[in-house]
Amino acid sequence: MAEAIQQLVLDTLDKDGEIKDTRTLVLPGYKEPAATHDSQIIILGALNSLSSREMITYTTHETVSHVLTQEGAQIALQGSHEARVWAACPKKGDGAPITPKELQEKVGAETAKIGQGQAFKNKWIGKEGDGFVKLVDSVTDTTQLQMREVDSTGILKAGEKALAELRKRKLIAQRKGQWFSVKKGPNFSTSTAKPETDLTVDMLTSGSWRTATYKKYNFEADGIPPNGGALHPLLKVREEIRNIFLEMGFAEMPTSSFVESGFWCFDALFVPQQHPAREVQDTFYLSDPAQSLPPPKDYYERVSKVHEHGGYGSTGYRAPWSHEESRKLLLRTHTTASSASMLYKLAARCRGEDDDSDEAVKREGAHATATVPGTGKAGPDGFRPAKLFSIDRVFRNETMDATHLAEFHQVEGVVADRGLTLADLIGFMRVFFKKMGIENLRFKPAYNPYTEPSLEIFAFHPQLKKWVEVGNSGMFRPEMLEPMGFPKDVHVHGWGISLERPTMIRYGINNIRTLVGHKVSLESVEKSPAVRF
Repeated sequence: MAEAIQQLVLDTLDKDGEIKDTRTLVLPGYKEPAATHDSQIIILGALNSLSSREMITYTTHETVSHVLTQEGAQIALQGSHEARVWAACPKKGDGAPITPKELQEKVGAETAKIGQGQAFKNKWIGKEGDGFVKLVDSVTDTTQLQMREVDSTGILKAGEKALAELRKRKLIAQRKGQWFSVKKGPNFSTSTAKPETDLTVDMLTSGSWRTATYKKYNFEADGIPPNGGALHPLLKVREEIRNIFLEMGFAEMPTSSFVESGFWCFDALFVPQQHPAREVQDTFYLSDPAQSLPPPKDYYERVSKVHEHGGYGSTGYRAPWSHEESRKLLLRTHTTASSASMLYKLAARCRGEDDDSDEAVKREGAHATATVPGTGKAGPDGFRPAKLFSIDRVFRNETMDATHLAEFHQVEGVVADRGLTLADLIGFMRVFFKKMGIENLRFKPAYNPYTEPSLEIFAFHPQLKKWVEVGNSGMFRPEMLEPMGFPKDVHVHGWGISLERPTMIRYGINNIRTLVGHKVSLESVEKSPAVRF
């Protein structure tokens, strides 16, 4: 069809020299001229194709016409509301008047409602008793005639005032149209053979490229949009939280070690070797290799002693110490293992050793200047205040449900300074979460082997309509800090929150399995908005 219309245009131009009005063309397969809006749209496609090859030039002319609405089309077919009401009424003196109820049953409630007023206005019907009767023997249904005229021509001979009245009654709608005048272009030809768009090997081999006609390259055409990557909502929230930490003067800790020993993951934190969290039901252990390299000997001995016999004001756990349990390799259950390692390095000067905590932070790629952020000046005992954080993956042998996975991300922070209190920790938590846009918080006393006192942090989830645990916090115990070498007056705040749950709250997700895992919609990842706390 498209090629046939192109050929029609070219033949007409070849015969007449120009086409003054494309509405005079008779399209292939039709008997009437192409006067309708749809016909001109079809012709426009052919003109654009010929114009792209510079075979023709054309000028667009705007027109305004009208089309029938659904109600207008019904009137054109069945008559106006007032005419149908008139037809349903008996002639005056010829039978009982028709009651309003009978009229509604006969012509319908809408027609009866609209038609009565117009029929009274035209003095076609009158009231007799409780009913209606005809006042005239015949009527001219002007509205129906107008609908048929608009349907066939798109205009009314009665003029704009009549059209405006019909538009007001929502019987017709205005539609803009167009027609075209066409002239020959610089590459005019009666042949519709398409120009070549590519130079092929066969054309080069045969030599046909010398006589072939080529399509002009459009340098202004839009190319195919490239498929770019998209950040997962977790990564967006991770970056926002990371920026909050950096804004508050924290330094990022190295957390690249997914595999840790039982010593750094549990023993150094004063978690008893008999604790349920160390059982295979809660922790993933490695089978090959099964054991870690030994930790620093002196520190290892101080930790084992405080566990087995007590010390630093503690009675310890009074349980046998197992070297095998301490050296087991496992997938870390929390990033606090990395925090313990960094705190041990931070306490090096307190022990009279060289401090390489600055270099450890710098190697991880944190903002490192002449003074590593998050650390203060050393006192006479070698201690330096510090603010450190990490955001990385941890692993637990969890039963998966709407809010739990076996692998998730933990956001962790530690603040080490002299004279810190629990009030400082709660105040910091409120400021930190407020920067994340979460102000509805609750704190509940809890138990952790390595913090005392300890607090669980809850935030209200508006979609789940319940309080959801978003983190755990507390003050590290002396049994953990003093074996590292910290002075007695140094206290350390520690807290950890999941990355997934704040993300779920921020994006209105009520099932973690639709955020992480094989059920995640790639389209939702691409279209997820940037998170703003």
